[in-house]
Amino acid sequence: MTIEAINPATNELVARYEEMTPSEVQQIIKAADVTFHQWRRTSFSERAANMRLAAQNLRDNAHEYGTLMAVEMGKPRKDGMAEAEKCAWVCDYYADKAEQFLSPEFIDTDARESFVTYQPLGVVLAVMPWNFPFWQVFRFAAPALMAGNTAVLKHAANVPGCALAIERIFQDSGFPEHAFRTLLIGSRQVAGVIENPLVKAVTLTGSTHAGKAVAQKAGEMLKKTVLELGGSDPYLILEDANLDEAVTTCVNSRLINSGQSCIAAKRFVVVASQVAAFTDKFVAHMKAARMGDPLDEATRVGPQARHDLRDELHEQVQHSVAKGATCLLGGEIPDSVGAYYPPTVLANVKPGMPAYDDELFGPVAAIIPVANEEEAIHVANDSVFGLGAAVFTQDIERGKRIAAEQLEAGACFVNSFVKSDPRLPFGGIKESGYGRELSHFGIKEFVNIKTVYVK
Repeated sequence: MTIEAINPATNELVARYEEMTPSEVQQIIKAADVTFHQWRRTSFSERAANMRLAAQNLRDNAHEYGTLMAVEMGKPRKDGMAEAEKCAWVCDYYADKAEQFLSPEFIDTDARESFVTYQPLGVVLAVMPWNFPFWQVFRFAAPALMAGNTAVLKHAANVPGCALAIERIFQDSGFPEHAFRTLLIGSRQVAGVIENPLVKAVTLTGSTHAGKAVAQKAGEMLKKTVLELGGSDPYLILEDANLDEAVTTCVNSRLINSGQSCIAAKRFVVVASQVAAFTDKFVAHMKAARMGDPLDEATRVGPQARHDLRDELHEQVQHSVAKGATCLLGGEIPDSVGAYYPPTVLANVKPGMPAYDDELFGPVAAIIPVANEEEAIHVANDSVFGLGAAVFTQDIERGKRIAAEQLEAGACFVNSFVKSDPRLPFGGIKESGYGRELSHFGIKEFVNIKTVYVK
């Protein structure tokens, strides 16, 4: 079997790779395990020196990596360059903080001494998606490697060049050759990797379906998992929201990565008094977003990553309209080369429509009118997902109360769009997954939290 990278803007073949055989995969895992037993004995300062070199590599070569992302999955190059910079940030963050986060914690008991220590687990498998092909990997790899683990990556099949580039970054930055390795394999081989006794844990970012399959196999093997899955983030626009700021923020969130983000705004839950004005402003901003060549600096919306994903998105739009939604903008596949889909706005969205119930992974916005705050909160929580949410109000205490106590999501923002930040824990609840990445919580997911008691 071959793995092919296809440019979604031009439909041209970028590169073709032979899939690794199961035997080759097992040899890489064995080498990663051998490396683990050496790597775990290095000091935090040694690991940090390598991690800072990785950060510098990302900054120095951001244009190259941005171009690679644009060519393989259609991300506007300027966004890919910003992604490389964010990856450098997470590398520096854990280089600075890992030793502090994993320092022994001494606890008063009846023992002479008792404390908690954090020890690495071993080889960690990462199954990662294409939409943020560098960031999704680095936000796992930086803390995992700084904790003393080693890693093997099964990346999405349409971004093999990104996967290999990340492997080279770590190797060029002084990490041992097998501390981080890329497995060029398809989904069929993932179960076999999880079954390998040298693999101690699994992290996956992707669809709920993929997460359930990985969790089931890892559960059979009693291996720790962290899952960051799909989302249908609600953004609540209350009657006292600053409408201009809210619209700008909502459009920016909906169009991040050409709409292909698990934490992009998906459902805009707007109280009755704001619906007409919000809709008019929102449609105007979406219409002004330029769609085109991801290598053009003026492009805001590039192609979708694959044609099949674009077609699935269009079907969701069509089904929502057939069930009564009103298409105010877009909603048609362009008659041009590439997997493009225009910024689209659906109004009068109700339960039973894909735009209400499912995740729309592309530049499609669903406007849901509600009577008041109480109904807005109900609609926001009326979802199988629970990744992110946002509320817009000029009453900050009101916004804090709703975000902290009433919205069912792993990350709730007030007057801002949902985003990941190395300093804050990131993850979801319900069918958006479990476990946390980033901050001190993230680095502790793949360590043995060990009690030591001295009589």
